[in-house]
Amino acid sequence: MTIGVKPPAWFWIVAILLVAWNAIGVYFCVGQIQHGAMSAMWEQTPYHRALYATLPAWYNWCYAVATFGGLLGALALLLKEKRARVLFWISLIAVIVQFGYTFSITDIIAHEGAAKVVPFPVFIALVAAFSIWFAGMATRKGWIGAR
Repeated sequence: MTIGVKPPAWFWIVAILLVAWNAIGVYFCVGQIQHGAMSAMWEQTPYHRALYATLPAWYNWCYAVATFGGLLGALALLLKEKRARVLFWISLIAVIVQFGYTFSITDIIAHEGAAKVVPFPVFIALVAAFSIWFAGMATRKGWIGAR
């Protein structure tokens, strides 16, 4: 049985931040599924109500896979499990599908403008990509996956 290398303190800080980030995502996902898009954050415009009403049923499932996959990946990271990277990949793929649909099928960019709607989804995808990289780096260094 291989004993892993003890991770540095900053590994735990990053892992806890990823748990918090993904827990916030799960919170908003559950809120959207229960109450409709953005209803808990601010009053919806007629455009946003119509947009949400036309989203296919799989869209919320995709959102759930993205957020819960990220949270499970972050928790796996905290538990030093190698599967964290796979869970982060699943999350990133769901993020790409979700926002790919939003930007290519809906008219949200034409209605709201790219400068308003694109930056946050890009940030979300970058955090997901960072999570994959971080889990891979932690595996290579023996911080996770070795027992």
